Amino acid sequence: MKNTFRVISFLEGLSFILLLFIATPIKYLAENDSYVKMLGMPHGLLFLIYIVFAFMLKSELKWSAKVFFTVLFASIIPFGTFYIDRKYLSN
Repeated sequence: MKNTFRVISFLEGLSFILLLFIATPIKYLAENDSYVKMLGMPHGLLFLIYIVFAFMLKSELKWSAKVFFTVLFASIIPFGTFYIDRKYLSN
């Protein structure tokens, strides 16, 4: 399950970065919201799956409350999921 979470973490982080740094500027600068519409739903689903997996892995990986909340908080910070992968999941 840890490897699945790593994949989800990567995809969630990638979708967030694409949404923030490519789709959103295109929406406002080129007045074209098609990329936001295209990336928004997959990112939302990946975000929810990331949160569910974090709850499921909390006891399996014996995360402290501090680590667990760091994992959750990282999902709303650009590049945060990549940090989590490197710091807590890559062993």
